[in-house]
Formats: sequence, C-alpha cells, structure tokens
Amino acid sequence: MSIITVERKVLEKNDQIAQKNREKFKSKNLFVMNFVSSPGSGKTSIIEKTIEHSSGKIKIGVIEGDVQTSLDAERVSKFNVPVVQIVTNGGCHLEANLVRDAYQNIENADIEVLIIENVGNLVCPSNYDLGEDIKVVILSTTEGDDKPLKYPAMFRNSSVLIINKIDLVPYVNCNLEEMKKNALSINPNLKIFEISCKTGEGLSDWINWIKKNVDKS
Repeated sequence: MSIITVERKVLEKNDQIAQKNREKFKSKNLFVMNFVSSPGSGKTSIIEKTIEHSSGKIKIGVIEGDVQTSLDAERVSKFNVPVVQIVTNGGCHLEANLVRDAYQNIENADIEVLIIENVGNLVCPSNYDLGEDIKVVILSTTEGDDKPLKYPAMFRNSSVLIINKIDLVPYVNCNLEEMKKNALSINPNLKIFEISCKTGEGLSDWINWIKKNVDKS
C-alpha cells in the first residue's frame, strides 16, 4: 500500500507541473506532440522527415529524450531547428519537470510546433503527462501486429498512431489490417497514418494534418 501512495504522490506532482507546462505552451500558441514508442520504431527518423518535408510551411522545435546520449539531438540539429537534449541517465521516461527545464532553452525561439521525443519505452511514458496536446504513438511493422494488445495503455492514452516502415511489409511477419484492427479495438478514436521514412509514402498526409492543427492553435 505504501508503494501505491508514493506513486500517486509522484504522479500528482508531475500532473501539477504538466498543467503549468500546458498553460505556458498555450500562451505561446504551440501545438505540442509527445512521441512515444518502443526503441527502434523510427521516432527520430520521423522527426527528421517531418522537418525536411515541412520546410517553409511549419516552424518546428524539438525536445529529445534519451537514456544516455545526445545522438538524436545531434541528428536533428543538422536541420537548423531549435533542439534540446534531455539525458535521463537511466530513467525510462520523461517527466514534466524535465520538459519544463528543457523548454526554457528554446522558449524564445520562433516555433509553432514542439515535438517531444520521449525515451523508447511502451510502458512508463503512458502514465506521465508532460503538458502536451496529444501523444503520438509510433509502431513499426517490424515489431509485429500484436503490440497494441500487449501495451494497451499507450494506445488508449494516445490520439494518433503512426505505423512506420510500411515499405518492409512484404518482408516481415506483419498484417497491417490486423495491426490497425488491434489498435482501434483499444482506442476507436485513434487517427492512423501509414508512412515510410525511406520512400516518403504517407508523409504528405501526416504533414498536412499537422498544418491543420497548427492553424487551429
């Protein structure tokens, strides 16, 4: 019982900071997305392609989360966008206070969209509100079509599902229709995009959707 009490207090404190983050983001008219997935699904590649293909249309800033390195921020910085790296030193998820502190480094940047790349993990990040507008869960075809059933909380708490690496479908044991069916059985309201960072298929639909949300904010 004591463990449950501690966890509740931690989450309550996190939620309080997340709400303040949300208010600050709203005051800046930012559309904020929290990218969550297992390691290797292609979160950083999607961020790179989103920046590349939306150049001149959407002003994007990025907060990167990683257990140990700054490699992802180094990749994204090549596109000359504001980017901050959070190294959690073993922590398996980002928390609202880390995002608050990181955002201070790019607060004065001219951006419309803030992408937060969470630590690769399909469990813990589902429980932590960072102050984002939406969670975007990313699933690659190489992971198999049963992931939504194994990690339902992540799909239940997300608004968008990106299925990445669709160019590999002929070579892997993954049924796209079954993957979508499993995800929608957990969350019928999921907006689903099917993309390939390698071929560019599906990227225009994804970027047009972001642009519509920027125009609303």
